[in-house]
Amino acid sequence: MKKLVGSMQLTVNSGLRLKKKIVEIYFFSFFLHFSVRNIFLFFFLSFILACNEEYTPKPKGYFRISFPEHAYKLYNPDYCPFSFEYPVYANISRDTVFLDTVPENPCWMDVNFPDFNGSIFLSYKEINAEHNLAKLIEDAHSLTFKHTVKASGIDESVINSENHVYGLYYNIEGNAASNIQFFATDSVKHFIRGSLYFNNEPNSDSLGPVIHFVEKDIRHLIGTLKWK
Repeated sequence: MKKLVGSMQLTVNSGLRLKKKIVEIYFFSFFLHFSVRNIFLFFFLSFILACNEEYTPKPKGYFRISFPEHAYKLYNPDYCPFSFEYPVYANISRDTVFLDTVPENPCWMDVNFPDFNGSIFLSYKEINAEHNLAKLIEDAHSLTFKHTVKASGIDESVINSENHVYGLYYNIEGNAASNIQFFATDSVKHFIRGSLYFNNEPNSDSLGPVIHFVEKDIRHLIGTLKWK
């Protein structure tokens, strides 16, 4: 009889443990199913919301450039019939080769800006029967408007200084190879053409601050230009 009772208690205890185990497995399965479903639902809703959002790309950033103070010195060579002031942070080099030939005039030169990787190209011609004023102006105008392919606009302004310097100043907007060009003359004997170039891919956004800075130097050069 005692053995029978003991056997019955063992059976009851085993049954209780089995039921407890079944309940644990049930709740674990329910929790696991609930968690997986919630995780799936979370990622599904995130995907739907992401598809409905408008993507706004951030504008490109450019390195900040430190500019020096504007200061100038005189350029007055004996071999040129003119003088002008140019920036102290620039240097001047004479052109010794032009299209694999010697330049027709020794007063062809570059005003170089090493810190900005750019130069103002200056060419001088004497007005005569071969190079009459009308043709020189037409050539300067044509060379400037070759940049209209990439330019978004060209603004012209008149040059008229008390030093008998007359001409046109071109401000070329957009990603043109040269954003500033000009010609200056006394309308009788002297004619100078200038153009600003950078040794970089044209980009008006990144070069804008540099062009704005150098433009003041170019206008100062023109304003101090004197004929001999």
